[in-house]
Amino acid sequence: MTARSTAAARPAGGRAAGPGRWLALAVLALAVLLVAIDATVLALATPFLSEDLRPSGTQLLWIGDVYSFVIAGLLVSMGGLGDRVGRKRLLLAGAAAFGALSVLNAYAHSPEAMILWRALLGVAGATLMPATLALIRNLFHDPRERSLAVGIWGAMASAGAAVGPVVGGFLLEHFWWGSVFLINLPVMAVLVLVGARVLPESKNPDPGPWDLPSVGLSMVGLVGVVYAIKETAAHGPDRYAALAGAVGALALAAFVRRQLRLPSPLLDMRLFRRRGFSGAVLADLLTILGLSGLIFFLSQFLQMVQGRSPLQAGLAELPAALGAVAAGLLAGRVARGTSVRGAVSGGLAAVGLALGACVWLDATTEYWLLGSVLLVVGIGAGLAFTVTADVILSSVPEEEAGAASAVSETAYELGTALGIALLGSVVTGLYRDFTVPAGVPAQDAAGARESLGAAVETAGTLPEPLGGRLLSAAQEGFTEGLRTAAGAGSLVLLTAAAAAWWLLRGQRLGDAPERE
Repeated sequence: MTARSTAAARPAGGRAAGPGRWLALAVLALAVLLVAIDATVLALATPFLSEDLRPSGTQLLWIGDVYSFVIAGLLVSMGGLGDRVGRKRLLLAGAAAFGALSVLNAYAHSPEAMILWRALLGVAGATLMPATLALIRNLFHDPRERSLAVGIWGAMASAGAAVGPVVGGFLLEHFWWGSVFLINLPVMAVLVLVGARVLPESKNPDPGPWDLPSVGLSMVGLVGVVYAIKETAAHGPDRYAALAGAVGALALAAFVRRQLRLPSPLLDMRLFRRRGFSGAVLADLLTILGLSGLIFFLSQFLQMVQGRSPLQAGLAELPAALGAVAAGLLAGRVARGTSVRGAVSGGLAAVGLALGACVWLDATTEYWLLGSVLLVVGIGAGLAFTVTADVILSSVPEEEAGAASAVSETAYELGTALGIALLGSVVTGLYRDFTVPAGVPAQDAAGARESLGAAVETAGTLPEPLGGRLLSAAQEGFTEGLRTAAGAGSLVLLTAAAAAWWLLRGQRLGDAPERE
């Protein structure tokens, strides 16, 4: 490492070495908490949002996944921007924007407005996520301290998943659905006010220009490809999806080619030559792809199939988040006591087997079984995600931490978008094919097939026992789709476990980055 790159990696003022780094870590973890809470409360609010805004099934999927699409498309670009303008500065600006856009989401008046505000929220979220991991890499130079810091960071992300449904459930029982977005405001305020005082600045003093053509190519490429996959999975092949996929693939190819030629690229493609780095990124992508589609629809199952209140649904999902918190804090110790590939593959295999158990899920499934499955999912995912994040940070020199963090988060968000698009489309597709009982008017039947929330509302307008039969048929169709998605997710997770076992062989936490 050159003197210049070393200087670039250290926070300004040399404050990283002092005990204040742990307070700085707390602020970074708060930023992760902000994003995690926003993602989890939306799933709980979906039934209420559906009743109020009346989105179509496709619009509902867009509301769920446009946030992740935009984040995935912009993370690499924002990681590069943080290297240039300062990671602290970008983090605080993004947090303020995130809070303001949360208010706009809360008061959205139509499905189209909600999709727009969710997309812009994704822009703000993209400024937060790469900066947190990159600053951890620069704050903690000792490998064991860094493992603990990454574990705390991951645990706070999981804590957001735990706090979000419970707080969101309480709010939904007492206020309108938009209130779940307003809980971001106090978190944002603390992040900005405290972060401005305790976070050290970190940037590269001579990073080269921020290449706008590369920004555009990455955004067009990722959104185009993911949109094509989503539309094809939901509605079958058509010329618009094919065109979007072709444009996206060409844009990504041009992006890679441009990065290889630029003297100061947004993303150093040579990072992928490191087996540990590539293996960890692939494991993250496949894991979240297998999980996200199921998690997105689980809250709807708990509320509209099993009849739980929003608060009860939030409490029911707690075992997964609590398991992830515990596993994240112990992940570094487990990986050093066994092996990196053993920890990651074992965690992924546990999640895959737990998802496989969901193929027997139905409206009468007792909570002790569902809670046990969620606990195993949380432990396995927390262990795998924390270790892979540590591997990704440890696999690169400090001056490349921003790019590495952006790639890690891109894999996570792209996996989320693909999971909702593919597995979510499985649920939606099977649901739309449910058999409508005889006697239901054609217009009501068409409305009920749009989403389970629409079916609940439609059934309430029909006389008994016709409304009850329609609701039962819709619930069974939704559950069948959920079971199928769980089986597909299980296969994806078991494949990811096998891939991680092979790609992470010989990898250790704190390994020195390979030199080109």
